[in-house]
Amino acid sequence: MTIIEAIVLGLVQGLTEFIPVSSTAHLLIVPSILGWGDPGAAVSAVIQFGTLLAAIIYFFRDIVRLIAGFFRGLITRRPLADVDSREAWLVVIGTIPIVVLGLLFKKHIESTFRGLWIVTTMVIVVAILMQIAEWYAKRRTLRTFDEMTVADGVAIGLGQCLALIPGSSRSGSTIMPAIFRGIDRPTAARYSFLLSIPAVGGAGVLELFKERHALGALGWTPIAVAIIVAFISGYASIWFLIRYLRSHTTHVFIYYRYALGIAMIAMLMTGYLKG
Repeated sequence: MTIIEAIVLGLVQGLTEFIPVSSTAHLLIVPSILGWGDPGAAVSAVIQFGTLLAAIIYFFRDIVRLIAGFFRGLITRRPLADVDSREAWLVVIGTIPIVVLGLLFKKHIESTFRGLWIVTTMVIVVAILMQIAEWYAKRRTLRTFDEMTVADGVAIGLGQCLALIPGSSRSGSTIMPAIFRGIDRPTAARYSFLLSIPAVGGAGVLELFKERHALGALGWTPIAVAIIVAFISGYASIWFLIRYLRSHTTHVFIYYRYALGIAMIAMLMTGYLKG
């Protein structure tokens, strides 16, 4: 992997990880268009360390507060007794489904699910689900983080499992069920970002350990460059999305996904992309 490839992949990862348009889809499409080929699930997972670091730094105060709340709830045996403890336990609850299914379907995630026809299908399917969620949200009074329940955490955690299929988008797969549950959009985005920390961190560590020799053959310098670029662009993406969703719906991302899906179908049917 050259430095140019590393910069491009890091930029693509950072700009698309937190915005609900699917970073994995873009990490498959952009290299294919440029003639580089699929960077592989291991490279994609390790580059995510950049966006993971961006989320940790951006939400550092929240993380410290939630860790304290988690242990306070554990010690008192009242995990839902106060806001901080409840939010911390909601992150834990929301993370469990993707950990279980991620381990069960690991081989398929790294191979079968990465076919471009599958990616294209999920780009469009999740766009449709997001649009239905937005229609549904118009009829409801939306709630904030302080009003989230255990049922909300379970529903959003199950939604996050869609992200195991490339093209779904982890943020899209969590924001969409949150809106279905009547959670307001900034809260949905914030919860999505907090859920990304254990999910992305766990996947990155596992892939780093398993593929350390293969990654070393690619060169640790370009991988480090990709992580740094992903961190900078990922931090900017978090800042942008949280502010954007305070006064806007997710429709712009829905329409982008439709356009992306149509473009991918055209490229696959003409042979420009190989499914």
